[in-house]
Amino acid sequence: MIGVSHVTRKSPSISLVTPSFNRVQFLRQAVESILTQQYAALEYVLVDGASTDGSAEVVASYADRLHWWISEPDGGQYEALNKGFAQTTGEVMGWLNSDDLHLPWTLSIVGEIFATFPEIEWLTTAFPLTWDAQGRAVGCTYRGGFSRSGFLRGEYLPTGRSYATGFMQQESTFWRRDLWQRCGGKLDIRYPLAADFDLWMRFSKEAQPYAVEVPLAGFRSHGAQRTSDWSAYLEDASASFANHGGDAYNAIETLAQRAILARLPRRARRWAAGAGLVSRRPVCAYGGAQLGWYIDER
Repeated sequence: MIGVSHVTRKSPSISLVTPSFNRVQFLRQAVESILTQQYAALEYVLVDGASTDGSAEVVASYADRLHWWISEPDGGQYEALNKGFAQTTGEVMGWLNSDDLHLPWTLSIVGEIFATFPEIEWLTTAFPLTWDAQGRAVGCTYRGGFSRSGFLRGEYLPTGRSYATGFMQQESTFWRRDLWQRCGGKLDIRYPLAADFDLWMRFSKEAQPYAVEVPLAGFRSHGAQRTSDWSAYLEDASASFANHGGDAYNAIETLAQRAILARLPRRARRWAAGAGLVSRRPVCAYGGAQLGWYIDER
C-alpha cells in the first residue's frame, strides 16, 4: 500500500457534458443524477442535436442551472461532445450520455481523489454498473484495475480472440484537462461509434489509468443505443486499436496471462509488475476516516 494522503486540497472544478438526441424518456433522469449531487465547482453543459421528441424543451428548462447549452443540428454524439467541451474550463472532465446515470456520490469522490493525488490524471471505476430501462442496477462487474500497456495489448478490447478483461466504462471515466489537451483536445469523429475507446488509446500513451473501488456511474441497457450493435462497435474500436499500433496477445501469451493472473497471489502482484510479468494496475481504495484514500499498487 502506497500513496496514503491525509491532506485533501481544494476540490477541482469539474466540466461535464451531456449530448442528447431524441432521448426524452431518459434525459431528465440523467440530468438530475448530476445536478442533485450539488457539486459546488461544476460546469455542466447540455448539447442537444435539434431533437424532435421534446428533449430540447427539457434542456431549456434547466438553462439557469447550466454553464452552457444549445439545441441545433449536429453531426452526431462525438461532434456534440467536442462542441460542448469547447465551452468548458474545468480542471477535470468527463461526459454522461443522456440515457445513463451517475450515482449520488460520484462527483464528490472524483473531486476528492483528484484533489488528494495530483499524480492521477485519469480515473475510472473498478465496479462498472449496468442499469435497465427503468433505471434499476441490474449488473455490477469487477475490473481489477487498468494498465497503460494493457491498452496496446488489447486487454480492454474483448474481441474473443486474445486475453482481455473488458472495456473501460466511459460514463465512469474522468480525466484532467491537461491530459485532454496533450492528446489533441477533442474526440476523433472518424470513429463514429468508438471515439471513447480511441480517446483511451491516446490517453494510455501519456498517462497511467487509476481505478477506484466504488461504482461511479452506470450504462443504461435499453436496446436503442448507438452502441447496441456490438459487432459494429468492436469493428470501430478495432480500427482505432490498429491505427495506434495495438498488438494483441497471441495464443501462447493469452494462455500465459490467464495462468499468471489466476495463480499469482495478490501480495506478489507488485513484484510481478516490477519484473514485467504483469502490468501495473493501481487502484484507489478507502481506508476509513483516519486513513482516507490511498493508492494500492497491484
